[in-house]
Amino acid sequence: MEAHELRKKYIDFFVSKGHTHIPSASLIPENDPSVLFTTAGMHPLVPYLMGEAHPGGKRVVNVQKCIRTSDIDEVGDNRHLTFFEMMGNWSFGDYFKKEAIEWSWEFLTDPAWLGLDPQRIYVTVFRGEEGIPKDEESVKIWQTIFKQEGLTHEIAKNEKVDDTTRIIPLGKEDNFWIAGATGPCGADTEMFYDTNPQAGPLTGNFSDLVKSGRLIEIWNDVFMEFNKTPENKYVPLKQQNVDTGMGLERTITVLNGFENVFQTEFFQPFFKEIEKLSDKKYSEEENTHAFRIIADHIKTATFILGDPKGLTPSNVDRGYILRRLIRRAVRFGKLLGIKNIFTFKLAEQVIKMYKDTYPELKDNKEFIVNQLSLEEEKFNKTLSQGLKELEKMSKDKNISGKEAFILFTTYGFPFEMTKEIAEENGFKINDKEFNDEFKKHQQLSRTASAGMFKGGLADTSDATKKLHTAAHLMLAALRKVLGAEVYQKGSNITADRLRFDFSYDKKMTPEQIREVEDLVNEKIKEKIPVNCEEMDTEEAKRQGAMGVFGHKYGDKVKVYSVGSFSKEICGGPHVENTGDLGHFKIQKEESSSAGVRRIKAILE
Repeated sequence: MEAHELRKKYIDFFVSKGHTHIPSASLIPENDPSVLFTTAGMHPLVPYLMGEAHPGGKRVVNVQKCIRTSDIDEVGDNRHLTFFEMMGNWSFGDYFKKEAIEWSWEFLTDPAWLGLDPQRIYVTVFRGEEGIPKDEESVKIWQTIFKQEGLTHEIAKNEKVDDTTRIIPLGKEDNFWIAGATGPCGADTEMFYDTNPQAGPLTGNFSDLVKSGRLIEIWNDVFMEFNKTPENKYVPLKQQNVDTGMGLERTITVLNGFENVFQTEFFQPFFKEIEKLSDKKYSEEENTHAFRIIADHIKTATFILGDPKGLTPSNVDRGYILRRLIRRAVRFGKLLGIKNIFTFKLAEQVIKMYKDTYPELKDNKEFIVNQLSLEEEKFNKTLSQGLKELEKMSKDKNISGKEAFILFTTYGFPFEMTKEIAEENGFKINDKEFNDEFKKHQQLSRTASAGMFKGGLADTSDATKKLHTAAHLMLAALRKVLGAEVYQKGSNITADRLRFDFSYDKKMTPEQIREVEDLVNEKIKEKIPVNCEEMDTEEAKRQGAMGVFGHKYGDKVKVYSVGSFSKEICGGPHVENTGDLGHFKIQKEESSSAGVRRIKAILE
């Protein structure tokens, strides 16, 4: 089965079960301070898990672009990727465990859909921990299904699997899902597939069978019943939700009987291109690791650059991750003997492969190619000099954190790359000293690839709602003061402050900043009601609504209006009246990237 077939089957199946098909959201999260990139399908949907009404109704299905960067160093092995697609079906306070599990089983095993062998499917459930009870309901549902299929259905003890067991209870680390430090969460049940039944009966410790690749996870049904608070309390949500995830790449690997994802259509065309560029073979063991890193990293970089938000490489935040991916790919290209600029050629392959599914890549092709070429040229200029400096520094088999920081600031070596090169040559680096230097310059620390700020996932507190509403007023004010060429390029809102990126190529004057503040505060004083209407996307455009977030919702959208001053497509949440906001104050206006400015503001 090919990827386009699997995407279509998944969407068609859940549409037949009453779900609305919604498009993938941006890779760059809105109003979510906990992560740098969209790492799961739930991120853009958190307001609806918390009780907001979704324009698509209580059941939706999608295929979401995702990036996980906490495992960059692991890429090159048999299973880690930075970019992947997650198929998901969602219930916002509608159906729950029974329907979710039964539909998962139907889609996996029915010959009309995937037609997998039921005998080869094993499941895990939450065994209960930290005062949260065991998920007995899921156990019973699975036992009923297995009995109907004439399969063994015993529950494993101590995670030991034998020829009678098919249900394995596991703890919180494995079978309780939350995307951030706080936020919507709940127990889950995961489905695993036996990749090698010809090796004999499945026996042994469950985690060992997964590590060896004998069992591979193919689906995860999360039952979101709780909201985890900053005080580590699990508070029941207003509604019970279902959040499922089925990795496209992993499922294609299983369906086609491959041993790993790199044998699939997602990577083979890139390996052929790298073979042409390097005159080396992927099949030769010494090259495999480098080929995988280059293909994975350039694919991910292409998707980041192709995102409508227009992110560019830099030394901070998401731009740092983008720079690190590109430069790591370039370094491994050099190790393979690639001499010319090459990253844009691989990006063209990515665009060709995904253009029908994600047309934004084709739309932004020129930007992607230009940015990759610029970054590669920039890095090439300093790479050889930086390597010489690294060699000098490492004569005593030890590199200080300060020296590593000099390599970063002067030669553009991401710290992780310096560390990687040092380890390859048996050198050590003082991590703490480097991180101290990093913090002094208020730049991205090593941990940022996993999560950027402390605090909750897509916080929906009153303070955040106020700042979210203030962002609408500020965008309208910016367009009045600076002109209609101003569009939102991204935002990050916590309970304490608003950070807002917008398209503008000049530094704002103090007078312009004051004018924007005055306009916003004037609208706050007028105590204007904030109205919400649901309408078709086309109608919203006809009414002149700003459409920054339209791609998230599909055919129907929510439009929030503040009198005649502001009209935006947005998912919420907002206050009901501008009079609730307090006094608006811009604390800082600065450059974010080329042609993009950033404002930090508060409500006093």
